[in-house]
Amino acid sequence: MSILPIVDEFVFLLGDCDPDDITRQEILSIGSDKIKIYDSVWDIHNFSQGTEIAHQTDMAKKYCSGDWLFYIQADEVIHEKYLPKIKKCCEDYLDDTEVEGLLFNYLHFWGDFNHYHTSHGWYRKEIRIIRNNPDIHSWRDAQSFRRIPNFDGLHYLQKKNTYKLKVVDTDAYIYHYGWVRPPSFMKVRFREFRSLFIGREGADKQIQENPSLLTFDYGPLNRLAAFKDTPPKVMEKWIAKFNWQNELQYSGKPDKHRMPHKHESFRYRLVSFIEKYILFGTPIWEFKNYILLRGKKKI
Repeated sequence: MSILPIVDEFVFLLGDCDPDDITRQEILSIGSDKIKIYDSVWDIHNFSQGTEIAHQTDMAKKYCSGDWLFYIQADEVIHEKYLPKIKKCCEDYLDDTEVEGLLFNYLHFWGDFNHYHTSHGWYRKEIRIIRNNPDIHSWRDAQSFRRIPNFDGLHYLQKKNTYKLKVVDTDAYIYHYGWVRPPSFMKVRFREFRSLFIGREGADKQIQENPSLLTFDYGPLNRLAAFKDTPPKVMEKWIAKFNWQNELQYSGKPDKHRMPHKHESFRYRLVSFIEKYILFGTPIWEFKNYILLRGKKKI
């Protein structure tokens, strides 16, 4: 709903859901004639290691008819204040074929709606708008895109003969809320997400061998950046449902008996400190799955 005002159509590719799943009803309840729903079957057997997400993304892409394609994941939201900027960016670069995609900044919220990550290891930028080019494909586990001429439709993990997209930075933000859930929900999320990579049996076996994987502790939130801006309007109802604050830790030291999160490790804390206080915000060892075009006019 956050980007519906600026798109001409919104394509949903709906998988073969569980019998009690209500995703279709939720989509239809939006009541927009821009929405088009297509059905698919997920194939984790032939597309393991998370690549079925990329495969499904590619299938959805084939149903799209626009010049620019705005790919947004289910836990991502655009603030309405960025919509005019994004639309103008698409218009201004429509005929500039050197530009293959548009880049967005990220805010990764953690635990609640008022804290987000600035630490090393959380991607700062990613491509979310691509040109409707048949050679551009979802890549790896669908976090991003690459140009893959003569792609065989199977090997989404391949690096050889793939090309990073040439992009322009929109200066707009994606608000990523995938890690803002009650701790008990995060346990279920882990099992389901791991199933996309190693199958349901593999995920269950991994949990049986290490039961601690089904416990989730966000750690002290006061060590993160505080969000002081206004949230997107489409998030107001979700934020009003926030009722797990008593399960969160807002100060003190992390539980030493649990496995630390990646951003809590010494290595990542050290790199984050160097980036923030010595290099004044300049990232180091950052993976960039894009080629940022210089000299393009600012929107």
